[in-house]
Amino acid sequence: MTSDPSAPLRLAVVAPGGYGKTRLLRELRQAYRDAGVPVVTDWPTTGADDWRRAVMLVDDAHLLPDTQLRMLREVPCPRMVIASRPWPRSPELAELMAPLDRAQLSTWELADVQRICPSAAATIHSLTGGVPRWTVRLAETGGQVTAAVSGAMRYELEVLDEDVVRYLIAARSGLGNRIDLLIALLGMPGTSVGDVMRAARATGLVNPDGTVIPLCGAALSTVVPAEMYLGVLQQLAELQLDRAEPVLPFARSLLGSGAIGSTVATVLATAAHEATVQDSALAAEMFGAAVSAGQPLADVVADWAHAAALSGDLGTALRLADQAILSQNRAGASISAAALAHRGQWARSAQLYTWAREPAFAQIASYAVGSFAAMPPTRRDRLPTALDGAAALMADGVRQSVSGDQAAALSLLVQAAALLEPAGLEALVPDTPAALAALVALHRGEIGIASSLLENAMTSRMGGDVMRVRHRLLLAWTRMARGQLGQATQLMDGLAVREPRDELFSVALAAGLARRAGDTVTLRRVWTQATACLLRHPVDLFTLLPVTELILASARLRDHGSPLLRDAFALLDKLGNPPLWAAPVHWAAVHAAILTDNPAAAEPHVSALELNPTPYGSALARAARCWTAVYAGQVEPAEVTVCARGLRDAGHWWESGRLASEAALRTGDRKAMVSLLDCARQLQVHEPAQPSDVASPLSDREQEVAELVVRGMTYKQIGDTLFISAKTVEHHMARIRQRLGATNRSELLAQLRTLAIGAPK
Repeated sequence: MTSDPSAPLRLAVVAPGGYGKTRLLRELRQAYRDAGVPVVTDWPTTGADDWRRAVMLVDDAHLLPDTQLRMLREVPCPRMVIASRPWPRSPELAELMAPLDRAQLSTWELADVQRICPSAAATIHSLTGGVPRWTVRLAETGGQVTAAVSGAMRYELEVLDEDVVRYLIAARSGLGNRIDLLIALLGMPGTSVGDVMRAARATGLVNPDGTVIPLCGAALSTVVPAEMYLGVLQQLAELQLDRAEPVLPFARSLLGSGAIGSTVATVLATAAHEATVQDSALAAEMFGAAVSAGQPLADVVADWAHAAALSGDLGTALRLADQAILSQNRAGASISAAALAHRGQWARSAQLYTWAREPAFAQIASYAVGSFAAMPPTRRDRLPTALDGAAALMADGVRQSVSGDQAAALSLLVQAAALLEPAGLEALVPDTPAALAALVALHRGEIGIASSLLENAMTSRMGGDVMRVRHRLLLAWTRMARGQLGQATQLMDGLAVREPRDELFSVALAAGLARRAGDTVTLRRVWTQATACLLRHPVDLFTLLPVTELILASARLRDHGSPLLRDAFALLDKLGNPPLWAAPVHWAAVHAAILTDNPAAAEPHVSALELNPTPYGSALARAARCWTAVYAGQVEPAEVTVCARGLRDAGHWWESGRLASEAALRTGDRKAMVSLLDCARQLQVHEPAQPSDVASPLSDREQEVAELVVRGMTYKQIGDTLFISAKTVEHHMARIRQRLGATNRSELLAQLRTLAIGAPK
């Protein structure tokens, strides 16, 4: 058109409201006028002196009477652009537009919105669905739904036909394409319902898939009179229940709507049951809404407590479970028992499981606190579900781990995990079989098995959201055990820890990572947190791993007043000192004795390890004996090498390198020192470096040294960490200073920080 304003133009622009038809006509009018072409927009009020030279622009043709549409067909104008909504579409309008060419207008993509308001493009596009009119309005306000925007939407809704508004409410509820429901809702035949749907889509407030744009959806509940809005929801609720179909999609629209009554309450409660498996937090919210809408609390209290517990809201779960228990509801006792187990209150958990006639879980809870209490028989009315079978296998597995065959214990727990995995999303348990199996595997040094079990549990979301943090912390523990400290840190980053058991593992992981990095400042800070954490979560069988790490942190900080070692052995004594669970505690006690310069105190623990008949126990016993000898200055390079490699095979990857490094530092034989340092380097775990935006002029080894210098470590600490001598560290630093051209230490550190070398990995 702009290249040849006199060229013929016969064009129909059909699009819903708000798609930019009026703006397009406005731009055409200006362009033609600038080109000297007469423009007619209000015909038949005015016409053109010479129709052959003029252009006719007609907006909102769908609103014109038939007589005027027929007259338009007779206008002898070679240039005509007619804009119309797709509905209503009379025969006269269809006949007028049939011979015209078509122009398509569509919604805007996110990239289009970014060009006019990059700071809030995602929000704007989400609220408007890309409808140009509303996109431009929100872009002018920076994405904020101001009073002016709300007022414009209010006007759009107030001028609509009542049936269209009722349809919009149904569409906002997720039922916009359910013709059968809409026929009943609107009280009209299917053909008429189709007309209402087309009219609604022509407004530009409904997406092609039948969903309402969020900006309109949010306004419906405030603009439409409450009696009409709630009445439509009530009617839809009745229709949904009558058809006995899934109601979850529709029930979402009831949340926060203010709709009440028995039908609404029933829909919300039904939807809550549907949501429990996939979204326990939503299920708990819907149970609460159902009670607010009129559902008797007693009818849903146990299910609500169950959903709250699965979602990780143990406070709400315990409060509701108590109300269920007062009504003699054994399900409430089982829920309360599981929640208390997560909080480390195993003794009370055992009592509740016993009352709930859950003997398998009661037995597990009793073992946790060192009790062999006799369990009541299984209820005869129990159905043989996957959860029931998994619970029995779990109890047998824990029993075998304490007083039977360790390999059988692991096998039983792995079987329990496989049995529960398909149905594990809604299984509320004191601990998952995957977590227990991983603990047993870690206590046996089988890190690969533990890691695989935990990864599968995380993928299947076994135990619901409440177990997500526990599985991830245990997976981080496997990474720390392998010496993959960076990966362990990444798994912990951003993890919201709420319950005492998870907090204990989290604090112990932080202590273990700080101890392995030689970061005494962080270790001291974490130890302060640990002492407070242990007041909330006493030592139990399933927290011996974090307890052993805190025992070592206590010894490293020379905190001789810590009762952890005493409490751990008191628990183990109650259970007859089972080798599986006792081995890591004896190993920690050996190192605590060495760290506190009391090697004599290590002897009984070395002897205890030597009585452990398993390959794992034998590897720890031999390494412990070797370590005490090294501490006394008796270094046998061949024995150290064998013991260090045995430690790595037993799952103690970091300690394997430490043993070789310590021996190298304590031998007076130069050849032996070089050999042992080489062994330590071979045993060291190398993690892939994190990408950096800043190119470093240093070699990989120089960068490793520089990072530790920036962290404030001494040359000796750096040597211990990298398994090289302090003298070698000094040589590396001299080369680094030369490469960077630094004249003093302050300048050197400043350059290293600029290179972002000190960023955590």
